[in-house]
Amino acid sequence: MTCPTITPGQPLKDWQKRALNLVARLDSGRDLVFAIDLTDSVGLDPEARIRLNQIIEDSLKSGDRVYIIPFASQVYPVETPIKYTGKKEDIEKIIETIPLKADQNLKNSDIQKAELSIYKQLAQLNQCKLVENQPIKPQSVIWITDAPLFTDPGITSNIWIETPKISPFRNANSQPSKERKTWLETLPLKQRSRTIINEKNEPYKLTIVDIPPTVQEFCTPVPGGQETCLVTPYIIKQLWLPTSILTLGIIALSIFLKNWLSWQKKWQLRIDFEPHNLDEEKRVNLANNKRIYLGGDAADSIELPDSELRGYLERKRNRLFLVPLKDTPSISWKGKEVTKKTPLVKEKITLTIQNQKRKTQEIEINIKVKK
Repeated sequence: MTCPTITPGQPLKDWQKRALNLVARLDSGRDLVFAIDLTDSVGLDPEARIRLNQIIEDSLKSGDRVYIIPFASQVYPVETPIKYTGKKEDIEKIIETIPLKADQNLKNSDIQKAELSIYKQLAQLNQCKLVENQPIKPQSVIWITDAPLFTDPGITSNIWIETPKISPFRNANSQPSKERKTWLETLPLKQRSRTIINEKNEPYKLTIVDIPPTVQEFCTPVPGGQETCLVTPYIIKQLWLPTSILTLGIIALSIFLKNWLSWQKKWQLRIDFEPHNLDEEKRVNLANNKRIYLGGDAADSIELPDSELRGYLERKRNRLFLVPLKDTPSISWKGKEVTKKTPLVKEKITLTIQNQKRKTQEIEINIKVKK
């Protein structure tokens, strides 16, 4: 890692925690650590191996990165993670990498040292992602050990007999003990445990510690009464694009929904004729994708004095079209003859039609569209 070594920072605000959860959701995958106690006290029996296989096969999600970290009196360095892509061979590789048998040469297990090392490395991993503007991840540690976790600083032989005599964690006031205590208090750790019996018929716990997406915040005063922080600028960089897309999507959806609702609403056409003595005002409802015929004797038609079918009015969504029929007396709109399908763009429309019964007389149809 090229980013600076991390130390516990300032508490995050609630909105920052929610934002970091959102950042993690937008990018798949988690960081999973299998912390394996190599001493003879664990010795995975068939039941423990079944449970371990269950965790690996049933809980892994595509995009997860799996780290195997064995420990005893020393904590082994973190190797390159195995990325799970959903393939069976990925699972087989993870299972093959996990040491399922104890190392008979290892007699002591420094559990507090393992806790400090692993939690600190996970915090460092997310902090590097923050500095490099990469999506942070939720994290989990699967502890396979009979050693007690989350014990108070200053672990004695009465609490855990396998703690090495020279371990600085036996002293509650040592720097490593204080550092471990600070990290345990800083990280939002949530543990779940299941007791398992080992090959010697002795109980130990398979414990999973979940860590929600988190990073360390550092705010520093700058001239002008302001301060500069790490987390908020990171959140803005991570979320501005998806937020913009979401906002545009909501706007587009709102426009579409508004239009769709308007398409479902029936229009009312108020129709009268000139001269007025030919008919009284007529009101007709017109739904989307429906037609009203000009003339003819159909139920959905506007009756004309000469009864001849001239064409029809057709609604397409929120547009009204005039469609004349061929070889019929002309229909004029705005002083021009309409010879093809034409959109009527105003809410007050006057159509002029020649009266076939009285050649010298024209019929004016006045249409008011109420949407």
